[in-house]
Amino acid sequence: MLKTGHLGTALRGGLFTLTLIASAVGAAQAQTASTTQAAPWPERQIRMVVPFPAGGATDVVARIVAQQAGTELGQQVVVENKSGAGGTIGAGEAAKAAADGYTILLTTSSTHAVSPHLLPNLPYNTKTDFTPIAQVGAAGTVLLVTPSLPVKSVQELIDYAKKNPGQLNYASSGNGTIVHLGTAAFMAQAGIDMTHVPYRGTGQAMTDLMAGSVQVLMDAIPTGMPYVQKGQLRALAVTTKERSSMAPELPTLNESGLPGFESVTWFGVYAPAGLAPERQARLHDAFERAVQNPDVIKRLQTLGIEPAGAHTPEDFARMVDADSARWKKVIEDGNITVNK
Repeated sequence: MLKTGHLGTALRGGLFTLTLIASAVGAAQAQTASTTQAAPWPERQIRMVVPFPAGGATDVVARIVAQQAGTELGQQVVVENKSGAGGTIGAGEAAKAAADGYTILLTTSSTHAVSPHLLPNLPYNTKTDFTPIAQVGAAGTVLLVTPSLPVKSVQELIDYAKKNPGQLNYASSGNGTIVHLGTAAFMAQAGIDMTHVPYRGTGQAMTDLMAGSVQVLMDAIPTGMPYVQKGQLRALAVTTKERSSMAPELPTLNESGLPGFESVTWFGVYAPAGLAPERQARLHDAFERAVQNPDVIKRLQTLGIEPAGAHTPEDFARMVDADSARWKKVIEDGNITVNK
């Protein structure tokens, strides 16, 4: 039987031991909670689906941006090309991926603003199957004419076309492409009629434009301007909202009597629908910082792409909605199909 003094000592020792155990358990729990809260994301590499072929313009953009975004995220962003059907195959695959942020899509206006109005039975719904992340940039075109055409401004071209309805031929890189739609939008707003001559790409179209067998072409600024600088073609305006850093001397079509006109190919990043808001924000911040990197800006501008115009995922979504509505009207008013 313990004496009173011994009993007090034992109790105090027991309480001290319990306190130590409780402290240790509490510290372990706190450390576990802290580790859980501070766990970095992403914890592994991210797959970026590019729904166009390797080596093309979109693929080059994707690789430039993915490299810098990976640096921002602390994990590699690996580009995977899944081309076909105007980008809709890869976009459809990305839409069906797990909504964990480890599969994302880098695409253009083709899959989200144009194809929904041209192609039936898309394997995705642009409104419900994606989480917007960020706009990467936008590329406009330059309105070119053959030097033999007696026009030196947009207004002179419009006046000439009105005096010669249907007599001018305009080239495009194919039915339903942004070049085709952009020229159709130009004609509709200017109130003129020209004859469409679709090509498979603009290589041969450029040759025929210099020869004069077609008279008008909206071409990518980096590929069109060298011919202008050599005197082989004449540039009248650019199709971007603001003047291009690659041809600052050229007015926009908006400045040339067509208020509000814009025709660009935008590049943007999506994730599957249902992505957690904190991961959406993490990805957005990484891509936003990536396209603000001076080296990335320089490399994109070499391709004729001005860095991002939308600065939040919501801005990006609104821009896409507006662009989609614009092309829907052009397609419907012009009765445009992939075969016309």
